[in-house]
Amino acid sequence: MKNIPEKINITELEVIKAQELWAQNVIEIGNLYTKNKDYKSRASIFVKQFYAFDVGEVLFKPTLASEKQFRYSYDDALSYFIGGNISEDKGFALKPWKKINFAERKIIILKELALSMGNYFFQGIDGGDEVKVEFTFGYVKDNDKNLLINLHHSSIPYTN
Repeated sequence: MKNIPEKINITELEVIKAQELWAQNVIEIGNLYTKNKDYKSRASIFVKQFYAFDVGEVLFKPTLASEKQFRYSYDDALSYFIGGNISEDKGFALKPWKKINFAERKIIILKELALSMGNYFFQGIDGGDEVKVEFTFGYVKDNDKNLLINLHHSSIPYTN
């Protein structure tokens, strides 16, 4: 008989905490970059800690991607956050960001899967206008009960 991983239910509070930690880590990567510290190692840990690449497939459509819109590998996701193997990537997490807030979100729990959709707002340290971004995140848990993103879609709101 195969060793089937235990299905572990997800709670709304876990999703909210995961989003807060995601934001804190993106901010931390930018702070390390501006201080000439080891932001690359921190970003590598961030992608492994928050995205489900080690568990299964991940659907990742980052906000500022137009040439290679969809990222299905760890390396391509890391490139988006700090620059790397994809020429259009300038390092989203290197901005640096002063504040990232999730808001206007709705969370759906489907036992061992969770979906969250809403807006998140990014404020740069230069004090300029907040950037409003729409997001949809999907979550699963690994065998150690860590909540991981297996769907990340974000985009700038439509304007006409």
